[in-house]
Amino acid sequence: MKIAQQDIHVPVSAHEQLYLKRLWQPVRQDAPAVLLLHGVMANGRTFYSASGKGLAPYLAAHGYDVFVADLRGRGNSTPRIDRHARHGQTEIITEDLPALHAAVRHIRGDAPLHWLAHSWGGVHMTSCLLRQPQLIPQVQSLVYFGSKRSVHVRNWRKRLEVDLMWNIVGRLLCRTLGYLPARRIGLGADDETDKSHRQSKQWAQVAPWVDSDDGFDYAAAARQHRLPPALYFAAQNDPCRGHPEDVRRFRDESGNHLSRLRLLARHKGHRHDYDHLSLLTHPDAPFDHFPLVLHWLAGQYDRVVENY
Repeated sequence: MKIAQQDIHVPVSAHEQLYLKRLWQPVRQDAPAVLLLHGVMANGRTFYSASGKGLAPYLAAHGYDVFVADLRGRGNSTPRIDRHARHGQTEIITEDLPALHAAVRHIRGDAPLHWLAHSWGGVHMTSCLLRQPQLIPQVQSLVYFGSKRSVHVRNWRKRLEVDLMWNIVGRLLCRTLGYLPARRIGLGADDETDKSHRQSKQWAQVAPWVDSDDGFDYAAAARQHRLPPALYFAAQNDPCRGHPEDVRRFRDESGNHLSRLRLLARHKGHRHDYDHLSLLTHPDAPFDHFPLVLHWLAGQYDRVVENY
């Protein structure tokens, strides 16, 4: 079945546009929609490649209308992040995600809509729903890959990647250049603003789940509202960016909601001990755990067994 593609630009200010890449089968007029969101130092290419590989083409081939987002200043969104960029995590939660959601709803109307994310994108999505609970009934389900909010684990990889590179080197670069040039220095696929780096750094340090701009308490909101059914994937070979214990903590602090946590590990019956990226990009993923995503999106929750 031929997969069509479309470039969509979503204004969020007088001078800023978000980018959505749409992949779908035009013959499927009733296809459910999915919105995919990347994590920090990344963009939507996390979910697709030029050769047609990845979660986005996989979902499109299985009948879903797929919308892959680039957050403000990343990927094909404009303008690119530089020292003049002032937006951060709060704007992603309160402006970018609602605008992306509204754009998909404008195109697809009342078609069922699911939200999927990698890494910190899951934190952004959950925070958005808790802060704007009127959106919760409009989202059928959630699927998160390696999403954690705070880093509790202690090991040498955490000391190197989080404590040294993210916290110290990243902060020094932001203070010197006005933003984090992660793409230029090979630290990530895309850059981060000074504000987004500072805010995500605060949350990752086992700090309260509170917005630094206005004090909004996401943890308190999680006790008041019930998220859509959520499937959490954690990778066995992910020592700090999405350690399974930190993924579990994020699930638990997100309130009482129907959920499953799947550990992608050989000793749990999966083909590999995946890492933070290969759980999405490995050639075996479509034959190993991507089918579980299809079950979840179809509402077949009993077919996805928690194994952690």
